[in-house]
Amino acid sequence: MVSQKSIQKNIFRVILSHERVRSFSYGKSFTMGGVSMFSLDEKVVYPGHGVAKINCIVEKTIGGKTTSFFELKFLNKDMTILVPTQNFSAVGIRHLSSPDAVDNIFKMLSEPIDTKSYETASNWNKRNKEYQSKLRTGKLDEICEIYRYLNRISEHKELSFGEKNLLGQTESLLVEEISLVSDIAKDVAVEQLRTLIHNNSQKSVMNT
Repeated sequence: MVSQKSIQKNIFRVILSHERVRSFSYGKSFTMGGVSMFSLDEKVVYPGHGVAKINCIVEKTIGGKTTSFFELKFLNKDMTILVPTQNFSAVGIRHLSSPDAVDNIFKMLSEPIDTKSYETASNWNKRNKEYQSKLRTGKLDEICEIYRYLNRISEHKELSFGEKNLLGQTESLLVEEISLVSDIAKDVAVEQLRTLIHNNSQKSVMNT
């Protein structure tokens, strides 16, 4: 016999503006506005902010128009946000990466970086605009590119305050998603990333 607690846990609640509640079966997938399938309790990636869980759909009536929102609860920060369902694609929210995509990240970190690109990238404001553009895509490989590039720069000079913050942000984003996809502890993911960066740095020194 299914307990009441279990039934409550397996209900996808949609909260309406006048306290009415509509329900969906737990785990039910759905599409909205041509968006790919998502489901209750699924972990998704919000560009630049990390992984969040879809708690429910909230419908709010504003100016006589009813709009549906995904309620997202971030895993690593005390923050819950509402994102219009019709804007999911525009915002860049996506599913977690595949294990193959994570393997590709490790391969990227093992590849050498062209030192000429470092030498021509002295303008922080220009580089920061490029970095922020990459972050907004939410793509794991774009985040990895920023991460390995900043690590490369740190071998030649002390990073600025902004660069250090960005390096920490990109590492956190990579670690959070890699640990979830690979089902490993975060400190293990950190060690993997830093080991690859270190080994790549040693190769660069030997080849100079």
